[in-house]
Amino acid sequence: MGVVNVTPDSFSDGGRFLDPQRAIEHGLQLADEGAHVLDIGGESTRPGAEPVAAEEELRRILPVIEGLARQCSLPISVDTTKSQVARQAVQAGARIVNDISGGLADPDMIPTLAELRAEHDLFLVLMHRQGAPQTMQSSPTYVDALAEVRACLGERMEDAISAGIPADRLALDPGIGFGKRLEHNLQLLRGLRELRALGAPLLLGVSRKSFIGHITGEERAADWRSAAGRRAPALRERIGGTAAAIALAVAAGGADVLRVHDVAVMREAALVAAAIGPCP
Repeated sequence: MGVVNVTPDSFSDGGRFLDPQRAIEHGLQLADEGAHVLDIGGESTRPGAEPVAAEEELRRILPVIEGLARQCSLPISVDTTKSQVARQAVQAGARIVNDISGGLADPDMIPTLAELRAEHDLFLVLMHRQGAPQTMQSSPTYVDALAEVRACLGERMEDAISAGIPADRLALDPGIGFGKRLEHNLQLLRGLRELRALGAPLLLGVSRKSFIGHITGEERAADWRSAAGRRAPALRERIGGTAAAIALAVAAGGADVLRVHDVAVMREAALVAAAIGPCP
């Protein structure tokens, strides 16, 4: 799943693809690099990010979704927590809704998607997070992160099925970095196979995330808006750590979908890891 952030403030590529044509070109490039899905987001979910009104989110993403739907055969995902945005994105050509709140931020989200399924063959990704982006990294707390995330994802899955969304149209995401400290992220990554036991495909988003820098000792770039929106060198250095996390997750059979910024490199890492398989 290739990431196309149509935002001014996403943590690693904010501002690079605000122009719809540039965002479309980037999506087409990711398709050429081997992406199977394109995930379009119009609201940053980095720690501390401020919420964006639905009207502004739609202004950012609709031209990109419409353009990619015309020019590309890949399924398009919309990364949103708002039912209003999801509805219009689906009408514009999106076929996957990637909700980082697990359908909790907007009580109309799951009923809206259940309704839209009558006309469109939709897929829903339900992610776990503790707290909202503004506060989620202030003091995340768990007794047992793996058990608690597993239980929450199971509940979200049951609610979606009860609302009329078939089990085979659901995927789950443990929400690496969303209201988790380093130790919580590592516990979840070690327990991916247990999360897959819930019976749904597992989406994994580790691309360029800060837990990698915490492991390597890298200092986070002081200002993600510097250099006219270009990624700072410190963030580029997370590509190796991303590849390592992805390779281990794939080799262990713990991930079905990989949400990444650097498609060509991560596709190569995943293919090699899958070929080698788990080490004895």
